[in-house]
Amino acid sequence: MQAIEQAGTFTLGDRTVKRLGYGAMQLAGPGVFGPPRDRDAALAVLREAVAAGVDHIDTSDFYGPHVTNQIIREALAPYPDDLTIVTKIGATRGDDASWKPAFGADQLERAVHDNLANLGLETLDVVNLRIMFDMHGPAEGSIAKWLEVLAGLQRQGLVRHIGLSNATMTQVKEGRGIARIVCVQNEYNLARRDDDALIDALAEDGIAYVPFFPLGGFSPLQSSALSRVAETLNATPMQVALAWLLRRSPNILLIPGTSSVAHLRENLAAAELVLPDDAMTALDGIGRA
Repeated sequence: MQAIEQAGTFTLGDRTVKRLGYGAMQLAGPGVFGPPRDRDAALAVLREAVAAGVDHIDTSDFYGPHVTNQIIREALAPYPDDLTIVTKIGATRGDDASWKPAFGADQLERAVHDNLANLGLETLDVVNLRIMFDMHGPAEGSIAKWLEVLAGLQRQGLVRHIGLSNATMTQVKEGRGIARIVCVQNEYNLARRDDDALIDALAEDGIAYVPFFPLGGFSPLQSSALSRVAETLNATPMQVALAWLLRRSPNILLIPGTSSVAHLRENLAAAELVLPDDAMTALDGIGRA
């Protein structure tokens, strides 16, 4: 049995995927912009992930831009039949590496075609609509007109399934009235617990929740309680943080990212880590604090 199989599986669209996947954002250059410092290392990470059993990769054509998807294609195409690639649209990059909303109908359509071209696919498995009312987190506002554009591309056969990213509970409800939503991708981790109620609601309906920045993003999680639990279990704090997410709810799918094969192996080993109840109690206290 491969190590990550111990984390179990969950449904994503019309497929069953392992709950521990891989996020490709860090394969681009610094600030998720431009080419990587070591392209061969980026290729190696992707190939190692698939060899280790990863069957869910998260990406976007605005990583780089274009760079990450092109690396994925070079490393993995022709793709394994069981590999699910999830991408996202709704943003673009400025020449200064800034992140900008891109919600015009023509922009959304072009983004889908760019993802298809750079990944070398005829249909995208899952496309998340990234909501950009606020760069720093979910903010209320109707998403109907943009989601209807994406639903139209789905009817054309360019998109198999639709998800939402950076979404509020209200937007998820609105979105489900327009299209079948198969996943929600928001920031969530041991310390950032705003989506507790949303996760539970999605779990009841069999919808995947995919936390981005599961380890705190560009500012890794720092907590004395986390460090104590990790020391007790002879694990790294990051492995404990991932294991906590896996135990938090069965509908959580993880996509920790890295550009290092060694770090990738460390992340995937979190699937084997069993957190006792006293450890869960200590870790739950981080979010409450």
